[in-house]
Amino acid sequence: MTLPDTITGWDWRASAQRIWFLMRREFLAIWKDKRSRTVLILPPIIQLFVFSYAATFDVKNATLGILNEDNGPAGRELVARFSASGAFDPVARLTSVREIAPLIENEKALAVLHIGPTFSRDLLGARNTGRTAEIQFIVDGRHSNTALIANGYAGNIVEEFTASYAASQPGAVPRMMPRLVTHAWFNPNFESRWFIITGLVATLTMIVASVTTSLSVARERELGTFEQLLVTPLRPLEILVGKILPPAILALGEGILLALIGITIFGIPMRGDPLLIIAGLAVFMLSVTSLGVMISSLASTQQQAMISAFCFMMPAIILSGFATPIENMPEWLQVATYANPLRYMLVISRGVFLQDMPASLVLANIWPMAVIGVITASAAAWLFRNRLQ
Repeated sequence: MTLPDTITGWDWRASAQRIWFLMRREFLAIWKDKRSRTVLILPPIIQLFVFSYAATFDVKNATLGILNEDNGPAGRELVARFSASGAFDPVARLTSVREIAPLIENEKALAVLHIGPTFSRDLLGARNTGRTAEIQFIVDGRHSNTALIANGYAGNIVEEFTASYAASQPGAVPRMMPRLVTHAWFNPNFESRWFIITGLVATLTMIVASVTTSLSVARERELGTFEQLLVTPLRPLEILVGKILPPAILALGEGILLALIGITIFGIPMRGDPLLIIAGLAVFMLSVTSLGVMISSLASTQQQAMISAFCFMMPAIILSGFATPIENMPEWLQVATYANPLRYMLVISRGVFLQDMPASLVLANIWPMAVIGVITASAAAWLFRNRLQ
């Protein structure tokens, strides 16, 4: 038994045919539009490659400073195990305890391995004091997730060393076995919330600024009011500045609000000067909004502007070190991160919140964002002027 062609006056075959023609028309429209083809094909492929290289929670070649005050063979063997593990990259050989703090505070090393001067003797029990041989592992708690993983790797290396030592010394006293003592600076309890929220202050502010700015010119063009704007006494540069500043001011206010919420509701400590955060956000907003105007000038519709802004934001977040460490990425991809303003703003945000970062280090991360802002603003002005002609 077959269904009739019409049921209660509905011609199913004709309806299916009309839907098929409409679907065919939409597919052809998308395929014939060069920009739509580009958005559909290139960004997913590019992001797949970027994410596959950059988005990894494994810790590889984590920067490590080594302070070995022990002259015995046990200390040298332990250092050799850390160096050959593949999880750590020894970037500094320290000679005194005073060098530990600057190394971690300036983010030149994620962790420092400190072996005391009596390590080998404590292992052999030469003093016969029952003293445990301790190994200090000092990590940068600002990167809580990476620090936890690195701490786990360090524990595994020490366990393997202990097993090897116990096998070579059958009569060794158990209490003489080495013990790993971890010190997490700036985030002693490895609170992941501190790491995430201090990063979100910068990341969410960037999203607000880039989306708002990227829609500005495209909205005017799509609604037909862009031509009306051109006949006003405003000059192109004035229009450009007028398009950049309002989203930048709104996003700056959003960033300050997010910082206040993090402090008052989530208990994030503010150890540095809040004015340094505001200064960093101001420069950061100018660079991001300039890029948003570039996107808006190239897009013909708001939909194209939204898609283009999304294609910028996702790689920018992944390549900023927000969730995964930049040190894990291939070297060629690490070079690309220097053109990402979010990378520098994350350092400022986490440093001022958790570390009491000095103004000199904040300035060292502000000027690259200023350079990026000047370059993107110049490109936006050129594109904006050419689109007006």
